[in-house]
Amino acid sequence: MEFSPCSLIGNEPVSLCPPLQRLKEEHGPLNEEKYALFVAAKNIYDGKEQDVVQALIRLREHVQQFLQHLDPHSRREEEVLFPMMERYIGKQFGPIAVMEYEHHEAKQNIATFLQKTETIRAEEAKPLASYVMNAYMILTDHFAKEEQVLFPMAEKLLSLEEKEQLAKRINEIAG
Repeated sequence: MEFSPCSLIGNEPVSLCPPLQRLKEEHGPLNEEKYALFVAAKNIYDGKEQDVVQALIRLREHVQQFLQHLDPHSRREEEVLFPMMERYIGKQFGPIAVMEYEHHEAKQNIATFLQKTETIRAEEAKPLASYVMNAYMILTDHFAKEEQVLFPMAEKLLSLEEKEQLAKRINEIAG
């Protein structure tokens, strides 16, 4: 019988090992933060803010705080989990390629927003807010894929020794 990553995805619930459970649980606070960013950006985009410049300044500060929380989580995945899974399912196509692409897209939207909000003009409010909204959409879909596909797949693929190494290495990344 030939191995297929698709055979690792089922409808049955999978009990995750502690390091994978940790990565999944990190999504909770990140989801709350990114939703608050989305609401603030959407209010700017929809013209609900009286002083869009001040609203963008506040949004920029909150995006920077969010990034301080998102970066260690992303590093734990990109530097530890993804390379461990690549040995089993490859990197060019499939889940790892999609996850890395979505990480890049979300980070690119956030970086563009931060770069373009170094100086703010009211007429730029809608397009600037849209970068935060795009990052929210990408990350929301991305977290769901990790929780429903990638983490259960990793649980089934990784050996006990690899799970222990995963726990050790993700604990080394501060944040």
